[in-house]
Amino acid sequence: MTVPDDAAPARDPQPVVGWRALGRALRPRATRAQALTGVLCVLLGFAIAVQVRQTDAESLTTMRESELVSLLDQTTRQADELQDQVSELERTHQELQSGSTSREAALDAATRSAAAQGILSGRLPAEGPGVTITVRDPEQQVSALTLLNVLEELRNAGAEAVQLNDQRLTASSYVLGTDDGVEVDGTLISPPYRWVAIGDPDTIATALAIPGGALAKVQIDGGTAGVESHDLVEVTATRTVPDPQFATPRSADD
Repeated sequence: MTVPDDAAPARDPQPVVGWRALGRALRPRATRAQALTGVLCVLLGFAIAVQVRQTDAESLTTMRESELVSLLDQTTRQADELQDQVSELERTHQELQSGSTSREAALDAATRSAAAQGILSGRLPAEGPGVTITVRDPEQQVSALTLLNVLEELRNAGAEAVQLNDQRLTASSYVLGTDDGVEVDGTLISPPYRWVAIGDPDTIATALAIPGGALAKVQIDGGTAGVESHDLVEVTATRTVPDPQFATPRSADD
């Protein structure tokens, strides 16, 4: 008996089914025990977090009144100590600022004082408004006394720095007549006598123009004199200031 072609048995699908079964076997699966363990871990973590947050509050609610009062006192003392430290730091900061300002002010005052003393003593050159005076004496008839009178009138008119030819004149300067001519602080000078004086130009010029004054005496001696006012003149000559031989500074506390 012949079996028809369409009646032939179908191919066995077992190889495909086998591969699927193998994939399902290799796929990770969570058992009920594993799932339950995960849920318990989550709940335990949440409980721990809540317990940590409630610890402080519970510790306070379980404390006796005396313990709470003691804790409050301790906290207050700590706050007071911190405030004292802040106040001390603020005072220190203010003292440092004040000390720095005082030192700067003292240094500035010392610098100004040193500059003023340097100008008045002739140690430093100077510049500023003032006058120039030219005394011509071709016959060398103008006396040392007349030149000294010019210096005195300049001082009385407020001149702060004075130069005669190449000599710086100060409070200790002198003018002396000798057989060889006019001597200024030990140095011979010759005409024309050129003065440079720093001070208020109008005041100095007015003082020098007084009738019968020093410049009038220059004319009587046989010389001529001219005064010019300037917005800026320079006293370039300087002198060495000798150390005091006898005087010493006296303390203000003595």
